[in-house]
Amino acid sequence: MRLVENAKRFAEKTTGWRRPEDPKSLLRDRKPRTLRFKDDGLVPNHPSWPLMIYKSAVRLPAAFDPAAVFEALFQSNGWDDSWRDGIYDYVHYHSRTHEVLGIARGHGKAQFGGPKGCTVTLKAGDVAILPAGTGHQCLKASDDFLVVGAYPSTGAYDECTTFKDRERALVWIPRTARPRKDPVYGKDGPLMRIWRKATRRHG
Repeated sequence: MRLVENAKRFAEKTTGWRRPEDPKSLLRDRKPRTLRFKDDGLVPNHPSWPLMIYKSAVRLPAAFDPAAVFEALFQSNGWDDSWRDGIYDYVHYHSRTHEVLGIARGHGKAQFGGPKGCTVTLKAGDVAILPAGTGHQCLKASDDFLVVGAYPSTGAYDECTTFKDRERALVWIPRTARPRKDPVYGKDGPLMRIWRKATRRHG
């Protein structure tokens, strides 16, 4: 799937074919579901900021490639370095960057927060925003499950999976800056308000 999607992405970026000119016109107004997770001894999770999920936030008309819709939307809000794939089937987290996951096709069950976390069903049009340190893995997915991921310019990619990663991760997670914009709703999006409020509460 990755090779095919990479070829499509290259063609779409080069020609503009099946990419929306105004991805924000495809948004639905949605209130986020927020989930907070404690450090479980393996996965630190974030000490202040919650995971946020927007259900059915993005319309995906047949005229556009659904992956291109998410890429264009995230990029317009300063979340880049995007990829097209599934979600890894093992527990991992990022200590130096936040991550957004847009569901372009299909449906799947993901566990957030580590082995003691919460299982969430995600389907096309949904978006999950993970603060640094948030454990995640795919438990089950449809054959056509396709995710677009991206990262804010305020972070640096890493991948943590073991207990040995914790010492470094515990230093970096709280230092990872808040993004400049919500990857879906921009500078005035719920993410900015909720994470800012949580910073004051836990700071």
